[in-house]
Amino acid sequence: MSRYLSDTLRGLRPYTPGEQPRRRNYVKLNTNESPYPPPTAVVRAVEAEARNLQLYPDPECRELRKAAAAYYGLEPGQVMAGNGSDENLFFALRAFCDETRPLAHADVTYGCYAVWCGLLHIPEHIIPLEEDFTLDPLRYHGLNETIVIANPNAPTGLALPPEDIGQIAAANPDSVVIVDEAYVDFGTRSCVSMVRQYDNLLVVQTCSKSRQMAGARLGVAMGSKGLIADLEQVRNSLNPYNVNRMTQAAGIAALQCGGYFRETCRQVMETRGWAAAALARRGFVLTNSRANFLFARCERMPAAQLYAALRRRGVLVRYFDAPRTADWLRITVGTREQMEALFAALDAILKEG
Repeated sequence: MSRYLSDTLRGLRPYTPGEQPRRRNYVKLNTNESPYPPPTAVVRAVEAEARNLQLYPDPECRELRKAAAAYYGLEPGQVMAGNGSDENLFFALRAFCDETRPLAHADVTYGCYAVWCGLLHIPEHIIPLEEDFTLDPLRYHGLNETIVIANPNAPTGLALPPEDIGQIAAANPDSVVIVDEAYVDFGTRSCVSMVRQYDNLLVVQTCSKSRQMAGARLGVAMGSKGLIADLEQVRNSLNPYNVNRMTQAAGIAALQCGGYFRETCRQVMETRGWAAAALARRGFVLTNSRANFLFARCERMPAAQLYAALRRRGVLVRYFDAPRTADWLRITVGTREQMEALFAALDAILKEG
């Protein structure tokens, strides 16, 4: 770093994204992308909108918000579009936390929460997960702090029922409860319908996983009109043209491709169940993941060693070198063929010992 970086940021530990190799000969199971391409309607919408790149996008994302509101049974004023769910989450922390209002989050969860707290000088209230990585909702009752819960959680894949989230919102009526539902479409229920009941509940979803649009960067935040107005104030103060023309068009088209969406989610969940059973037969211990990834521990080899051995054989998975996760690997659910390549590599590695 240069000598010009501010003193307050010198100790900042940035988020480390999953490896994005330039070579195409890896089996890429490390960043929870969809193994399926976007539907043809999305591609066509992007191609058509590319002819208008000389023009700024609609800063209000009006048509996209209308489409999302119709899909989720909300009003457009209850929806905000962002450059991926990361931007919406960042805006939420900027809006609802500061030096005097901490952010409460789990100790094992999405790493960006802690990074953004460091960047924005937000105190953290870190609440440990239980020994089995489950989250005890009672630990979040009566905190009177802004709360963020990834549901399903990353990297564990475990999920709470919406009723538990609602009780957390009810137990913290003067604080915002943010639910990060990046993986909600792979086997658990969304909290979106509860934003009418709890005006302090903000639900954030992404098009990166179940909508096959990780490269487009699109997410939506949903909540009461008051919460969305707060987020819009932050957005217009920082990045008013935050969602480009092609991504807005892609998002509208994706919301209209319900059949493709449901079928690809079904295939991911089916492959997840098959792959989990195959890992268990090989002596792995797994959480009950409700996401498009598996969280697994190998009883026969340290996770760091197994991660490196898989990489040498052209299979990328995710390893988090932290105290509670150092024995575990996060494995994206790919196509059946990709998972078979993973198991072929695992069998060779474990045979070598």
